[in-house]
Amino acid sequence: MNNFSIRMAGTVCGLLAIGLFAGLVFSGPRVDAAETQQASRPGGYHFDGTISREVLENYVSRSITMEGLLNGRGDLDDNIRMLKTMGAKFIGRSLCLWGGEANLLANLERAKQQIPRVHAADPEMVLQACIFEIVTTQVEQVPVPDWAFTALGQPVEKRNFRYADMLYPNGRFKDHWQPGHSVPDVSRPETKLWFYFLGVSYIDAGCEAIHFGQTELMNGNDKPLEHYSQVLTLIRAYAAKHARRHMLLCDSHVPSGGLVRDGQLLMDFHSFPLRIMEVPDKPEEAILKVGFSDGIYNRSKGGTTFSGWKCEHLPYLVEIDNWGVSNKPSQAKAGSIWIWGYDEISWFAHQNKEYRANWLRYAWDWVRKTDPNGHLQMPGSRTIRSPLDGRRWYYANTPSAAVPNGFGDEEAIRAIWAADEATRQKAK
Repeated sequence: MNNFSIRMAGTVCGLLAIGLFAGLVFSGPRVDAAETQQASRPGGYHFDGTISREVLENYVSRSITMEGLLNGRGDLDDNIRMLKTMGAKFIGRSLCLWGGEANLLANLERAKQQIPRVHAADPEMVLQACIFEIVTTQVEQVPVPDWAFTALGQPVEKRNFRYADMLYPNGRFKDHWQPGHSVPDVSRPETKLWFYFLGVSYIDAGCEAIHFGQTELMNGNDKPLEHYSQVLTLIRAYAAKHARRHMLLCDSHVPSGGLVRDGQLLMDFHSFPLRIMEVPDKPEEAILKVGFSDGIYNRSKGGTTFSGWKCEHLPYLVEIDNWGVSNKPSQAKAGSIWIWGYDEISWFAHQNKEYRANWLRYAWDWVRKTDPNGHLQMPGSRTIRSPLDGRRWYYANTPSAAVPNGFGDEEAIRAIWAADEATRQKAK
């Protein structure tokens, strides 16, 4: 299976003929995932205060990236329709703010108005916000609330956040993204103040999950994880009293396999890019392979979770990630982790609809068979760094007046999830 590849021009019959992709075709009865998933899943989607592994995996197995859902990307009504029809339950990166802190308070206010509309469609949906590995000089336009000072044991004062006080003292990662856009150091008191403020604000808006970005860029002065443990404990304590179900689901990208302190897992689940590998002699084809780059397959660390259960390997998500485009788009051997010169989502969007549908089924099956702790996070909404027909955003939505630039992949995703539900019911 590691050597499997498919060409976007190939037909389903051709794929079956070469015998490399059993179960690729969406065969069998059309089962509505939204209607059947509860009945076929022990534990369902109920949690309060803590979450069992069973329920956690129910959520991550119905995870989809919806970058910017709550901050102005796409048509909210059509997105809600799509998510409900699919049977999506974990809505990744729905409040996804990369820098731009001057607009933070306005974005939070909009999210507060929109989140009830999502939960009215399905109150079980978990909406995820993000605390990324970036701070910009715009944080100096955001006032520090008294309650943040108090929670961190700092003297209350009337001031805004201080950008310089969040950075590595030795200048590491300063201006890492561009001038005035740096990686924060989690050991700095000002960074912890900022992270706590963001976490509480997201919980108050109605989010029940936070993606903490590339945590291992931010803990250069926190290898024992003392500071991360402190700020996560404070945010979780607030969630226990104020979150919708008295809990916050935390994850981050973990190239090391996970953050573990004295046997305690800091995250509720792990996440990482798929790490898609191009096939240089087959134009624009790509596969998944254990051992390629720093892929997380079979490497997710275990320990004791916040909810109290132990595991040898923590469940994790792998997503079709974005980071940019090389200077060799559509060309092989651009180096590093480029796929035909693109990041993962831009490469994916560059393929035709049939290829995308087939590749998603392939990736779903490959991840589940390669490591049962892993789950594919479906692509729903994400930035594209390489323009495609004038578009710079990927939407899985079926094209319509509401979403004229939809890529039309929602049916493929729904079919994969529905087939999985049918398999579960058959196995009962």
